[in-house]
Amino acid sequence: MSEDATTGAEGEQDAGGFAPELVEVARKTFAGPVTFLKSAPGLRFLPDPVAPEVAFAGRSNVGKSSLLNALTGRNGLARTSNTPGRTQELNFFDVGDAPLFRLVDMPGYGFAKAPKDVVRTWRFLVNDYLRGRDVLKRVLVLIDSRHGIKDVDREILDMLDKAAVSYRLVLTKADKVKATDLAEVVARTAADARKRPAAHPDILATASEGGMGIPELRAAVLEAIG
Repeated sequence: MSEDATTGAEGEQDAGGFAPELVEVARKTFAGPVTFLKSAPGLRFLPDPVAPEVAFAGRSNVGKSSLLNALTGRNGLARTSNTPGRTQELNFFDVGDAPLFRLVDMPGYGFAKAPKDVVRTWRFLVNDYLRGRDVLKRVLVLIDSRHGIKDVDREILDMLDKAAVSYRLVLTKADKVKATDLAEVVARTAADARKRPAAHPDILATASEGGMGIPELRAAVLEAIG
């Protein structure tokens, strides 16, 4: 991934609205140490809340692992799987020394073939984490640019609204659609976000391959932790 990759189509996402200084600080931050901390299959396994957390949520096969790898510039940081719903744990990554903050890879949702007990366990784990984690600053909800917001996405958005957890919608695989189609899905997604009490009004469009929107996504993480 190119370190100087830009958002690509500034008119489509307004460059994320981030100051160049913040984008540069974010680039340097993610160029530093980023390490896997632990996986938590239940609340009692969560790490001590010693640093701000930004979580990533998304439907299975939305490209979450690839986006996390692109975000951190490390190909093998987050594991990718061809089996939707295989990972049903909260995965924590330390960014910076101390650490400065943590990234949380939430288990994918919307896996149609998963057993009902797995879906139930996922719902309990995610809901308890969202409601009870004081250091959680924001959830970045990933939406496939080719499909836009689906009913299964609205379920997690409703959960976030009810939990009063701040979240931001991030489009993935934006390089897989035409520019005019991308502009349309950005507009539709933004219109949906404006109707939701806990949603950030601005939408980011990203692509793991080629780095589109990755600098702005890094800046969005830093913005979230304040």
